[in-house]
Amino acid sequence: MDEVQVVVAHSERVTLRVGDVFLKVDGDPARLDAEAEAMAAAPIPTAPILWRQPSVIALGALPGEALGRLGEPSPASAAAWAAAGAAVRTLHDAPLPTRPGRRADSAVRAELEAECELLVANGMLPADLVARNREVAEAAFRSFTPAFTHGDLQITHIFTDGDRVTGVLDWSEAGQGDPMFDLATLTLGHEDRLADLLAGYGSGSGADPAAVRAWWSLRSLLNVRWLAEHGFDPYAPGCEVDVLKARMS
Repeated sequence: MDEVQVVVAHSERVTLRVGDVFLKVDGDPARLDAEAEAMAAAPIPTAPILWRQPSVIALGALPGEALGRLGEPSPASAAAWAAAGAAVRTLHDAPLPTRPGRRADSAVRAELEAECELLVANGMLPADLVARNREVAEAAFRSFTPAFTHGDLQITHIFTDGDRVTGVLDWSEAGQGDPMFDLATLTLGHEDRLADLLAGYGSGSGADPAAVRAWWSLRSLLNVRWLAEHGFDPYAPGCEVDVLKARMS
């Protein structure tokens, strides 16, 4: 009998694995509806949807291996990273979905200011570290052309087999957003692989390394407290706090 493995669990959603089937249970059925809609529209491989219930979606396993894990060196080749970049570019060039996606706007600016104050007041991060990364994050607040973005393109969500992308997972945050947010999320903690990713993403793509770096700081500042409060460790080697510290050099 296959064991039930808990892949991710927090107050908003739980992902379980039973054999080659992944069950996503979400307290907000609309998020699962949006995920299924984005997967159907995406022009790149996704996991097969096996069945749906209002608060549960069952997905088949993808072949290959994840591009890597946060906090660990990526075992994937430069060619695999380039293939991931090409897949992301294909997604960003696709017709826009109707749903809004991640972008740095006035609401995010207000959230960032409040979060920076809390991080220092609660003693979670030193004031100079927060101030430096707040300065770097400012470059994310810029004009851009919206794209079909994944919205949560963590390194564990892209699977490759050799130098071929076999699928992309977890489309619950997909929408019209800043394409540099996707590139930054994928390379968070793996800054040394950005050049490989951009090689596949392509010239003339409008890729902005300064905006990618800004999103590394912005995403990390916004996530540190949430991660710590939901059972994750942003202080682990190679994770969010280390990403912030890297901006000090």
